[in-house]
Amino acid sequence: MTQYINRNNPDKWKEDIKESVDFYNKWFLNFAPKTYKKTRLLTTEKVKEALAITNNLSKLTSKIILGNPEILTTLRMSTCPPIARDRLIGLAYASPNLVKKLEQGELPKRMKEEKMMNELGQICKVIHRLLDKDIFTWLSSKGKVNQQDVNRAATIIADRLCGSMADPIIRNEQERRQLRSIEKWLKRKKYKKLDSKNLKDFRDMPNGTFIFHYNVPIDLNSEKKVNIAVDVLVSPFKTKKSNIPILIEAKSAGDFTNVNKRRKEEAVKMLQLKKTYGNKIVFNLFLCGYFDSGYLGYEAAEGIDWVWEHRIDDLAKMGI
Repeated sequence: MTQYINRNNPDKWKEDIKESVDFYNKWFLNFAPKTYKKTRLLTTEKVKEALAITNNLSKLTSKIILGNPEILTTLRMSTCPPIARDRLIGLAYASPNLVKKLEQGELPKRMKEEKMMNELGQICKVIHRLLDKDIFTWLSSKGKVNQQDVNRAATIIADRLCGSMADPIIRNEQERRQLRSIEKWLKRKKYKKLDSKNLKDFRDMPNGTFIFHYNVPIDLNSEKKVNIAVDVLVSPFKTKKSNIPILIEAKSAGDFTNVNKRRKEEAVKMLQLKKTYGNKIVFNLFLCGYFDSGYLGYEAAEGIDWVWEHRIDDLAKMGI
């Protein structure tokens, strides 16, 4: 018989939603500012490195970007106004792939060098023209650069960078915190953590083990296979070795709007997993934050169950 956790108790959803929102808000108020400040400090150091590489923006050339492609994101935030990636592509008439690769710290492999240098030159011209001289005051005065001014400018640009990445910064930290909570709970139950690099097939997981961030292969059709990332895989002590581990997706949300835009993602994953591995597959969610009854009802209708982080002991109902 199916072991239900929370999807068959809609009368309890309202109270759980309230508790989950309170749980998330408490975490956010206590930890998000610290996380943001820590990231801002690290980002400030990266901005200082970019300024040093470009001799405090007085020496910005195609060759410098070619040798240090990762500085482009900092350069975009150094203009007035700060330039979005797509805006830079348009202004510089540059290849979208080139700009994307540069911001990943890479160079496009198939792009001809002459074309690349030409587009890098166009990018430099746009950056030069729009540099925010109210921040980089030394560019107007042409005097000796004061280190205090450099530090101040680096902090401002770091704030701009972190502001544009605020949601991902918080989301990534929340995911790490959720996985730490699951790991702590599993280790208390004597489960052992495996290294994904040492596991060729997730169906070979020994009983009483768990793993984080594993790519589970699925069949899209008879000829094509792809991997889907799963946050947590657990092989219970009581499960036979031949059985498929329990799959868990950790999800958090700071508002109700985005979760309903993306609620189909889990249903698609479930469908693909069942198509490949049959109805014995167990795919559940680990929720924290703003998940309303519309979201919960949709997932329940798709046969997906969940555990609330504020009631983490419900993991035991999965058979773990």
